[in-house]
Order: sequence, then structure tokens, then C-alpha cells
Amino acid sequence: MDHRYQDAVSLTLGRRIAAELPNRPEWMTLARENLQRWSVQNASAPGLVRCYTEWLALLDRGVIEVCRILTEESDEGQRLRQSSPFAGALSPQEVWDIKRRVREELTAA
Repeated sequence: MDHRYQDAVSLTLGRRIAAELPNRPEWMTLARENLQRWSVQNASAPGLVRCYTEWLALLDRGVIEVCRILTEESDEGQRLRQSSPFAGALSPQEVWDIKRRVREELTAA
């Protein structure tokens, strides 16, 4: 699949996470832990570290702002969703179901 598929998947995942995030404060903790771990693992990749720092600042602005970026259909939203720190928030089964559904929708279009 192409970038259109990846963008549609990341937006759908972002919408799903944003729908639950206000009721799941542990996901904000998970996101911070992921970003801290990834920053250490990818310390030699300044572009990634900059993105992680940007996400940490966004998390500091609160759930409403995070939900906005997770669901925003803009270049900024798309760019930030490519490195979403919410890996592990949804079950693997739910992620695969979303990917399958998006693939089917794009194939039918």
C-alpha cells in the first residue's frame, strides 16, 4: 500500500485513541514512557529526537491538545501521527482490525 494507506491508518488509530484518551490517563503515562525510551534508543537520530521532544511538549499541554493533534487532518497532524507515542495503547488485534478495515475501504474506493 502507499502513503495514502499509512496516513489513513494513522488517522484512524489517532481517532480511536482520542476517543478513549480522556478516560485513560494511563495512556498519557504510556506515551511519556515510550518517548523517553525511544529518545535513548534513537539518540543518534536528531530528527527523531526532535519529534519526540515535540510530542513531550504536546503531552504537557494536556489531553485536549493531544486529542486535537491525533484527529486533525492537517500536515502537522499527519506528521506528528507518524511518530505517535501511543504504541501499546490499543491491543494488537484492534490495530490489525483497523488496518484491515482501512485497506478494504481504500480498495473499494
